[in-house]
Amino acid sequence: MRIGSPALLLFDLDGTLVDSAPDLAGAANDLRQVHGLPPLPYAALRPMVGTGARGMVGVAFGVTPGEDRFADLRDAFLARYAERMLHSTQVFDAMAPVLDRLDAAGQCWGIVTNKAMRFAEPIVVGLGLGTRAAVVIAGDTTPHAKPHPEPLLEAARRLGLAPAACAYVGDDERDVVAGRAAGMVTLAAAWGYLGQGEPVEGWGADHVLSSPADILQWLDLA
Repeated sequence: MRIGSPALLLFDLDGTLVDSAPDLAGAANDLRQVHGLPPLPYAALRPMVGTGARGMVGVAFGVTPGEDRFADLRDAFLARYAERMLHSTQVFDAMAPVLDRLDAAGQCWGIVTNKAMRFAEPIVVGLGLGTRAAVVIAGDTTPHAKPHPEPLLEAARRLGLAPAACAYVGDDERDVVAGRAAGMVTLAAAWGYLGQGEPVEGWGADHVLSSPADILQWLDLA
């Protein structure tokens, strides 16, 4: 049972704080069009958003890392995504009032994402989160990305906090793996992209949250 609020509440970015799937899926279909292929249904692309360029190229072209075409397709995908990454991306509608309540309550929060900083920073700033988040750790901030715990540990370290005083909210199993390895409370965001692996209930998170509002319930801020 939770005792008191965490000193730091950390969020994954894509699929947890912001809905970036429309722009990532759009970039994938833009690239398919260049190659003379018809667009894929949004429903086929959305679950793979959490796996980044690797997953999007994989589902869009059936190519995996190590294959000859992968690097070129990945680079072309990222170039198209860079051009449109704020066209439709926005903070989840249900998350916006949660962040407002956290700010009003003085709850410190930050962001830890596997997105490279060249993409993460423009999105965080462009959506007005840059001045609100206490810390932003990207996929290339440390030598390791999630599921390694180092990005989460770095977030706590930058604010002088013990990992055990922090909680991490994410919509992918690797978020739970990273959070547990870092010694943080783990909260699985069931409204996110979730991937195509183990069901969210099987990730081993300390709590599964069905909606952003559940965060306020868990913090006794509702």
